[in-house]
Amino acid sequence: MTDLDGLGIAFKDAFGRSPEGCWAAPGRVNLIGEHTDYNDGFVLPFALAQTTRAAVARRDDGLLRVHSADMDDGVDGVGGVVELRVDDLAPGTSAGWATYPAAVLWTLREAGHPVGGADIHYTSTVPVGGGLSSSAALQVVTALALAELHGAAIARQELALLCQRSENVYVGAPVGVMDQTASACCTAGHALHLDVRGLTRRQVPLDLAAAGLTLLVADTRVKHAHSDGAYAKLRSGCEAAAAQLGLAALRDVPFDGLDAALEALPDERLRRLTRHVVTENRRVEEVVALLDAGRVGDIGPLLTAGHASLRDDFQVSCAELDLVAGTALDAGALGARMTGGGFGGSVVALVPEERAGAVTQAVRAALPQVRVFEAAPAQGAHRLG
Repeated sequence: MTDLDGLGIAFKDAFGRSPEGCWAAPGRVNLIGEHTDYNDGFVLPFALAQTTRAAVARRDDGLLRVHSADMDDGVDGVGGVVELRVDDLAPGTSAGWATYPAAVLWTLREAGHPVGGADIHYTSTVPVGGGLSSSAALQVVTALALAELHGAAIARQELALLCQRSENVYVGAPVGVMDQTASACCTAGHALHLDVRGLTRRQVPLDLAAAGLTLLVADTRVKHAHSDGAYAKLRSGCEAAAAQLGLAALRDVPFDGLDAALEALPDERLRRLTRHVVTENRRVEEVVALLDAGRVGDIGPLLTAGHASLRDDFQVSCAELDLVAGTALDAGALGARMTGGGFGGSVVALVPEERAGAVTQAVRAALPQVRVFEAAPAQGAHRLG
């Protein structure tokens, strides 16, 4: 039995009929460019092989019914199915994990797309809470499936923007657009160089195997409680710094003008936030230049410098992330950094292939609960069948 067959069977078990189609959307690793997207800056993510998959069929009775093989948070109804009325969907209403697909459906309809009720069964291999964008994968697979089933022609970048809006407006989280764009727009074998301000995209070749390298992802399985509300505080701090500098966003601080900008900011916290954003944008540009030149191994120190900036200036790392990154470097990694929003989640480590086993072993010895896997640039969201 194929995975697609299993997805269809699980849908039938949940809803008593067969799906009309199945879709997949990946999680992502951000190679470099953290907390720069909501500052109109540059990011360089790539899609993971780990995906959220959805089997979907339309309904004509005004109901959205969703079921997950992976979620159980106490809001599920009979048989684990969450049932919501499409006409009752509104920003600020919560249905546990089902808030995310509900938000996507509401946002598509608000934007004028002719989508309606549906039965949706989900299953996912994207680690939840690992800083690998499991929520964006859930949003994008829902939006793509509903759009294609209802004949709504939505370009991929617009699809990502709608998913971002669903989280901003309906869920109430002030996230940037990187995660949704990566899930919707990445291509296999490439990292996605995204200029968030203009939403210009370029696929940058990232052939790790040809360079004799592997990228390890170490999910610490840690999420510290003090991360609650921290994202919004960081974003508002960046916006305050830009306003004090008379700029639209911190992206507008040139790298060679950083010292002058820091002198103009009286608040130490705003100086730290500004220094990270400006230097991180520079690191993205330097990594892209190295990848374009085929010098994949040379990006390692830039990854490590990015971790130091996130730890010291943005202060979004934690003891477990620092331990894993440091252990990976000591065991032979060329570079290592936390990836994602911070306060837990995952570390990425660029490692020579012959050192991958030793690095993995060292990281597991340092933090026994860690989950380590190899990552290579995979395909963005697509229909499975």
